[in-house]
Amino acid sequence: MEATSDTSPRDDSTPSMPSSAVRAAKDITFGSIAGMVSKVFEHPFDLTKVRLQSQVLDTTARFNGPIDCLVKTWKNEGVRGLYRGLPAPIVAAMLENASLFMSYSELQNVIRRINSQPLSHELSLPQLALAGAGAGAITSFLLQVTHTCTPVELVKCKMQVQMIAPKPLSVSIPESTTAATLDSSLRPIPRSLPGPIAVLVSVVRTEGLRGLWLGQTGTLIRECGGGAAWFATKEFVGTTLIKRRGPELTRKDIIPWESAVSGACAGGIFNFSMFPADSIKSTMQTEEDLRPRGSNAPKPTFLGTAKAMYRAQGVKGLYAGCGITVARSIPSSAIIFLIYDGLSNRFG
Repeated sequence: MEATSDTSPRDDSTPSMPSSAVRAAKDITFGSIAGMVSKVFEHPFDLTKVRLQSQVLDTTARFNGPIDCLVKTWKNEGVRGLYRGLPAPIVAAMLENASLFMSYSELQNVIRRINSQPLSHELSLPQLALAGAGAGAITSFLLQVTHTCTPVELVKCKMQVQMIAPKPLSVSIPESTTAATLDSSLRPIPRSLPGPIAVLVSVVRTEGLRGLWLGQTGTLIRECGGGAAWFATKEFVGTTLIKRRGPELTRKDIIPWESAVSGACAGGIFNFSMFPADSIKSTMQTEEDLRPRGSNAPKPTFLGTAKAMYRAQGVKGLYAGCGITVARSIPSSAIIFLIYDGLSNRFG
């Protein structure tokens, strides 16, 4: 997610090691700040998305749609419920955006060197998309190695469905009334819920370290394809808006509203195009919580879960929660690029 001005060096000279290190440090800092702010804004909508995705394989839906889910969550769990599972994705968002911006910037320079082009040369849209895809792949790999990508997604998703999971309750209920019935009606359930560390420890204890990477295939597809779609869309829309003000202007001349508009378009395209992979990932990561199959049952696979979801609800099932996800990603992505471009133009 480059700030249009900062991922393209300002002259043709080869940058010195110190200046390269400074540029990388700025990419990391600006990306981290942008990711943190956007995650706080979007988390209630992400929680809604995960809860809608997780009910695709249920025989009876707990929620009738995103608004119904938000209202019931607010009514029964309050503000704390809307932000359930937030600490883990805040850390992940900071690391992810820092890695994305830095990788995207460096990969553009690699492409220029391979083609013997000056470092100030503006890349074509396909080249920018390639750099974006590479940034997404690198980010997915780095965060996997550092235990902060899929494990964080796993913990976040598990925490986001805690209040609707049919687990033993801490209060006495009539024998004829099941936990699932209570959950589907979403009456307040006085349950002592584990925090992120407890969830993480529980997964490791029951599934081993390998269990932390349940859904990694979906994460990789989302990050790699999403990186290409996100950066390419932002660059195309941003450049188009800049050129409307003057054909002689370049990416470095972007202004705030252009950053916001191009970032908003990028967020919508990214989430819509990659949503099925994300939906399958969320379903896999919440399967054991919502539909426990026993310790001896085979673990869900990406392809197997995709087929089950398609059989259950068709394409509609793969896009459960897509509307609210795209709706929240538009302002969220706009915030990311507005902050990143603004910081880059001010301090870059």
